[in-house]
Amino acid sequence: MTLTSKTATELQALLQKGEVTAKEVTEATLQTIEQQEEKIHAFIHVAKEEATKRAEQLDQEDASTRGRLFGVPIGIKDNIVTKDMTTTCASKMLEEFVPVYNATVIDKLEAAGAVNIGKLNMDEFAMGSTTETSYFGNTLNPWNTDYVPGGSSGGSAAAVAAGEIPLSLGSDTGGSVRQPAAFCGIVGMKPTYGRISRFGLTAFASSLDQIGTLSRTVEDNALLLGVIAGEDDNDSSSSVKAVPDFTAALTGDIKGLKVAVPKPYLGEGVDAEIATAVREAITVLESLGAICEEVELPHIQYAPTTYYVISSSEAQSNLSRFDGLRYGYHTENAENLEQAYFRTRQEGFGDEVKKRIIFGTYAMSADHHEDLYVRAQKIRTLIAQDFDSVFEKYDVVIGPTAATTAFKLGETGGDQLVHYANDVLAVPANLTGRPALSVPCGFVNDLPVGMQIMGKHFDEETLYKVAHAYEQATDFHKRTPSIQEGK
Repeated sequence: MTLTSKTATELQALLQKGEVTAKEVTEATLQTIEQQEEKIHAFIHVAKEEATKRAEQLDQEDASTRGRLFGVPIGIKDNIVTKDMTTTCASKMLEEFVPVYNATVIDKLEAAGAVNIGKLNMDEFAMGSTTETSYFGNTLNPWNTDYVPGGSSGGSAAAVAAGEIPLSLGSDTGGSVRQPAAFCGIVGMKPTYGRISRFGLTAFASSLDQIGTLSRTVEDNALLLGVIAGEDDNDSSSSVKAVPDFTAALTGDIKGLKVAVPKPYLGEGVDAEIATAVREAITVLESLGAICEEVELPHIQYAPTTYYVISSSEAQSNLSRFDGLRYGYHTENAENLEQAYFRTRQEGFGDEVKKRIIFGTYAMSADHHEDLYVRAQKIRTLIAQDFDSVFEKYDVVIGPTAATTAFKLGETGGDQLVHYANDVLAVPANLTGRPALSVPCGFVNDLPVGMQIMGKHFDEETLYKVAHAYEQATDFHKRTPSIQEGK
């Protein structure tokens, strides 16, 4: 087994014992990235010099002061700002933008001893579900490079699945951590809104955005969330709730745990083989002592429309700051101020971003605000109340993470029913601010399938407990794509 095929927990143990140095781990990681990148293109920027220098500095630290992620490589989605390192949001608009400060999560990773290996590819400004809208070119799925890795955190998921790095950060506005995790056969967590500071995360839709964690195992994911979670004075929406030791929840005991399975989650629009894989996973949970029952969610069919109205409305406001005057791309083809604004945004943004800005502007206009935005917020409340009722009786809600396996490249304009079904599965966690996790639960035509576990606010521990128990009873997390080093 090579260094880069080990989990973060395994690497941490070797590093803490002194059996390998941070520099050796970093060098092996950079070598693997060099071999894999031409196949999958998960990174926008590989921080070779910075990572090597950082590892050398870590190796000089006293063993007694080493943090929980000492020497462990990690990749960062390129919409999370990193001091003195480009943060592009996969857009021409920010192609040469170098922040002068770190996001709070980056400061926490550095304090824990992690080594930032570089910035990961994504859909432009996190708008998309395939990583095909990136200005820097699309990322490919490590399991089959004819397919997408999902999005918008496609680079974050592909890099972990391909064995380039054991951990990565993504962001999840409508499933953008969980869906790529499912498509790439790894673990992806969207924590409760407010569990992680969003300071330094480039905003897409502020009431929905949440930084999330990706890893090969549940244990690694719990370790990473424990490092970056917690209150932050720079983000008033971050929670004051204490951060528990999430790894302590990995007991394997789920006897008597009550599981709700919404009927729409295994119904129309969900691929039959995906539904079968999830039903088999539910059978595994029942064999471990969980009590699984079907439930209704009366307003769930309105979730996708509600999501698109709210996310686009917030996006048109958040992206108004990119005007070419304060920072980022500036057109060379303007003769006056009005042309400067217009042509900077025309030339700097891609088509998907423009489409959402236009729709968001329409939804927030004086003539349509009440009919679209206000009505969407009322429906959001009804959807939240549906889930509140379910969680009065059940500990978790389970279903597929995505309605299909990964799409073929260029296939995203296809069956709208499939996209609708995917959004029904993913966006309720964002609309209600609840935590949700995707864990591998099978394969269809050699492509991974993910099971989504959604929980009560600030109850990530139960999600990890269920996912870990399931993971230990199956072997899907042990399978790796053939392009991984050494295979």
